[in-house]
This record gives sequence, structure tokens and C-alpha cells, in this order.
Amino acid sequence: MKIAITSGKGGTGKTTISTMLAYSLDNPQYIDCDAEEPNGHLFLKPKIEKTIPYTELVPQINEDICTFCGKCADACAYKALVVMGEPLKKTMFFDELCHSCGACAYVCPVEGALIEVPKRVGEIRVGKAGHIDFVMGLLDVGQASATQLIATLKREYMDDSKTVILDSPPGTSCTVVETIDGVDFVILVAEPTPFGLSDLKLSVELVRDMGLNFGIIVNKHEEDNGLIEDYAQQESIPILYRLPFSKDIAKSYSNGALPFEKYKNDFKGVIKQIEERI
Repeated sequence: MKIAITSGKGGTGKTTISTMLAYSLDNPQYIDCDAEEPNGHLFLKPKIEKTIPYTELVPQINEDICTFCGKCADACAYKALVVMGEPLKKTMFFDELCHSCGACAYVCPVEGALIEVPKRVGEIRVGKAGHIDFVMGLLDVGQASATQLIATLKREYMDDSKTVILDSPPGTSCTVVETIDGVDFVILVAEPTPFGLSDLKLSVELVRDMGLNFGIIVNKHEEDNGLIEDYAQQESIPILYRLPFSKDIAKSYSNGALPFEKYKNDFKGVIKQIEERI
């Protein structure tokens, strides 16, 4: 079973929920896909067993045989290539714009004029956090996108024999789409505030467009605040759990030590609900 945890914005509590879920499972794998700013390791404190450099392919131009036809630049949706023909005969490559899609190499009509070479953009860390198999993607500072890194984490490191918890980036961008694509269930984490509700609606629109099974966990729940519950009832979305607004949790979080054991049985109940819905 593959469960993705996401939210409409950062700081909503998805890593809190992700790590608590992983801790409550008997045979879990936790994958931190929030590669621009992963923080699950701060709470799970894994022992990293290996670190693998992660590279993506970028174009390299051989101007000795390039005809400067401009087809590579025309094919680049991200404008990472500029070709200047006669009399300059020059090609410029802006690697910070490149998404390593390979379109430039595919359309180049001259063999050897444009080849793809590996470029480091981050790393993947693999280890153990107690009974939890731990995997984390980490994008280098200044890189354009973690989408392909996330795809690699899922394709090469996801263990189908385990219950996999995918800690997603926030928002509704390509990195989130890549993380939640193909999972069995998506948990949307929301705080009961007007901003939280607005971002939740964006996430709901995304998972519905993708045809995914999903439910909501309310973080920082207060008994007298039914903002998220009222919306969920109107939209017929299940509320899986309400994590209370607690000073104790906030103190634990600030010390990098979430109260896993205290809420273990509650999150076992969340998993049982998900199993009944898929």
C-alpha cells in the first residue's frame, strides 16, 4: 500500500503526520519527497547507510559540427537554449532553466552535435530509523526542479513489500503531481484557518482531477472550530483524524522529538480507515 501525505501549503503539518503514520506501522518505508527542504529526518533521526549522488542529463553542444539550425532551441519549452546563426554561429545554454526533458537531443538532426551529459543536481540518502526504512531526496541549492528526482525515488527506491509513506512537497505543482501519481490513497493535511481552507480546496481539486482516493486530517484541531469539518461535510470528504492543537506537541516539535508513542494507536486507527476505503 502506498499512501501520500500532502497539503496546499508548507508548514501545515504533513511531515508531522507522515512521520507519526510511519512510526505506527509494523512494516513501513518512509520516503521524503519534499526534496527542496526535507525535514522528516529531524524527527525520525535515521542512521544513514549510504548517500548516492543524483544526476540528470543536460545538453552539451559540439559547435565544430553544429549547423546552428535552431531546432533544439525551438523544442525547448523552458527556453534553456538560444541559437545564434550567421554570422555569430553560437549556442548558449542556461542550465538553471533546463528540466532535462531530452527534447533538444531528440530533435537534433546532426549526429554528435548535441549530446547529453550527466550533471549533479542533488543526492539520495538511504538508511534506517528504528523499524522504519528511510529514504530521502535532497536537491542541491539553486536547482530548478525536484520532479525527476522524485520520480527516481519512486521508481528505484520504493519497496512494494512495505507500506510506503510518501511525504510530499506542499502545493499543487509538478512535484506534488509526481509524488501522488499512482498511490493508493492521499491524505490532505489542513489547518482550520481561512488560509488553510483555501489551500485545502486547491488540493482537493487536484486529487479529484487525478481520480485519487483521499481523505483529510485536521492538524491543530480545536473543538470550537469546525471550519474544515463543515467544508468536508459539504463535499462528502472523510475526516480521518483530528490532531489536537496542543502546546505539548508544539514543544516536542521544536525539540525535534514528536510524541510518536502517545499517538501511535490513533494513527493505527487512521491506517485501518484507509485500508477499508481502498
